[in-house]
Amino acid sequence: MNLGSWLELIASGLITGGIYALVALGLNLQYGLMRILNIAHGEFLMLGAFLTWAAHESLGLSPLLMIPLSFVLLALLGLVVHRLVFRPLTRSSPTVEVFEARALMVSFGLMFLVQNFAQYLWGGDLRGYDYMTEPVAFGGAGGAQFAANKLLLLALALLFSGALILLLRYTLLGKGVRALMQSPTGAQLVGIDTERLHPAMFALGLGLSGVAGCLLSMTYTISPSMGEPYTVTALIVITLGGFGSMAGALVGGLGLGVIEAIGMHYTSPSLKALVSYAIFIAVLLWRPNGLFTRK
Repeated sequence: MNLGSWLELIASGLITGGIYALVALGLNLQYGLMRILNIAHGEFLMLGAFLTWAAHESLGLSPLLMIPLSFVLLALLGLVVHRLVFRPLTRSSPTVEVFEARALMVSFGLMFLVQNFAQYLWGGDLRGYDYMTEPVAFGGAGGAQFAANKLLLLALALLFSGALILLLRYTLLGKGVRALMQSPTGAQLVGIDTERLHPAMFALGLGLSGVAGCLLSMTYTISPSMGEPYTVTALIVITLGGFGSMAGALVGGLGLGVIEAIGMHYTSPSLKALVSYAIFIAVLLWRPNGLFTRK
């Protein structure tokens, strides 16, 4: 392989990894803060993708315009889901462990509910549209070429991921979130309002999934069943980076994307899941707290 081929291979992994990271950040935020392992997280990504496709096909709206709209719509849906589903569970569960188990079961139900609703509304066929498909050549990089929409996907995924990490690290809101992740009881004792922070962060997580779905729709075909694999991959990424570690989720997502791309190149695309699960099991055995979490 020449330099251009290597760059295209690594770039394709980073592009996929950018979506992995964006999805994992939202799920990591929900679990790290509220102990909600939202198995339905990928289905909201799917909703964001279909909303973008429908707006583009029916109304002619640009996918770039749909990015903030998808974020807002999915965030509002997140507020509704949290209020109707997870807040009552919080109040009725005697312990955190009981709440985690109940929330996991409820999220399974949500997953099938959202998936079947989308299939009823849009059908089960693959959908897609052309947007910025022209290749961009880099003459000084061994003749490497990349589709413009995929370069845009990577740039925006990194932008949103970086913005969330900066928000959590340098703002007062972020300090409150990190305090709740480290010690929920201590955070409440110093006056942090969990009644407002929990639904806001749950909504933020679903908003990011909507953005990820919007970006995916610009580059790949979509279907009502597309969400499940991204949820599973997000769990692998969170395991790599460490539960509660946002920077770890970003690095883990990008790293997993590159490893999958190289693995598929030297083996077979059908072994993509095998590579991911092998890494997942190895990290669980070697560093169960994650590669980027301090012991």
